[in-house]
Order: sequence, then structure tokens, then C-alpha cells
Amino acid sequence: MEVCVVEADWTVRAIRGATTVPENTAEAIREAVAELLDELERHNSFEPEQIVSVTFSVTPDLDALFPASVARQRPRWDNVPLLDVQHMSVKGDLERCVRFLIHVNLPPNTELSHPYLRQAQQLRPDWSLSSSVGSS
Repeated sequence: MEVCVVEADWTVRAIRGATTVPENTAEAIREAVAELLDELERHNSFEPEQIVSVTFSVTPDLDALFPASVARQRPRWDNVPLLDVQHMSVKGDLERCVRFLIHVNLPPNTELSHPYLRQAQQLRPDWSLSSSVGSS
């Protein structure tokens, strides 16, 4: 029998991230979301089983594919609670943008990396990864 140990001093932490998509196609959305989640996993230390939930938001100009469907295909993400929502439309906001908010159980002093890729780097330049990542 497998025993699940819950650390009493762990806490729910939030990780933000975003990317842009060059066009409203399933292929372009799939590629951008996969790249964003790859960067999330590359720069943060947690297992999918530690994820409490993930909310993806997309700007109104993206409707060819649900970002959660991309996440659901990742190894060990099939039991992660995922939700897609449409981001509020604001004049002058970044177009064709996918954002996420991930809640994950982590020790309190765990360093977090918030991946902002492609044109979404302008949303949070203080959190952006190297501009060479997903510069298209």
C-alpha cells in the first residue's frame, strides 16, 4: 500500500505565467502552451501531484483550442484540475495571449519562477525569462 505523506509546513503557492500565440490556430496554441509549460517545469521544482489547480485564460481572439487540453496531455498532468476561461477584454491589451495561474503545494521558502515568454514578456518584465526563449 502506498502512503501519501503531507508536510504540515507546506503552503499553497501561486505561479503566474503567460505567452503569446502568432495566430488563432490549434497548432499555434498547442505549440505556445507546450513551450510555456516546458519553461514552467524547467525553472520550478515541483511534481504534477503537488499542483492544486491551474486556470488558463485566453484573450477573446483565441478560440481554436483549449489550453487545458494541451496541459492534460503532459505526463502525470491527467489528474490535475484544469480550467479555461476567457480573459477580460481591455482596449490596448496584449493580443493573442494565454495566461495561467497555478496553485501548487510547496515548502514556504521554495523559489518560484514565473515564465513570461514571447510578447508576454512586456506584461511582467521583472519576471521574464531570457528573451531568447520563445522570441517568436
